[in-house]
Amino acid sequence: MDHNAALSMMPPDPRLYPDRPHAAASVAVMRNGRVLLASRTRAPGAGRFALPGGGVETGETLAQAALRELREETGIEARIIAFNGHHEIIERDAQGRVMRHFIIASFVAAFVAGEAQTGPEAGAVVWAGRDELPGLEMADGVAAMVAKAFELFEGSE
Repeated sequence: MDHNAALSMMPPDPRLYPDRPHAAASVAVMRNGRVLLASRTRAPGAGRFALPGGGVETGETLAQAALRELREETGIEARIIAFNGHHEIIERDAQGRVMRHFIIASFVAAFVAGEAQTGPEAGAVVWAGRDELPGLEMADGVAAMVAKAFELFEGSE
């Protein structure tokens, strides 16, 4: 079966053309002066680096969602230190209709355990220092969230 045939058999993405925004959470995990970034394997931001994270499930807090997604995507365990703010992603199609809308609550966390690994949602993982960030292609809004995360983390030590 060719790639296009396989794609046509996949169920439609329920996040496309939503009737309301989707809640998501992300986390900037800090370890030895570096932050963990993962390249996204799907839209929005496919192929670019972002903070690990994903959708919030019914019954879990934003912080719980951030830590669960971190563990599922990268195998890393962390401890939340602070709220890092929020970021919105609103993508429109050629006709101006809202194709995707996410509200992402972002946290800062200290590394606890684990070895960063790739997976279905994390195409690559890197621990990046501040000086390495300009060389990485990041998803929209990620650079600002990472800069703030470094400040919050350093202020908590």
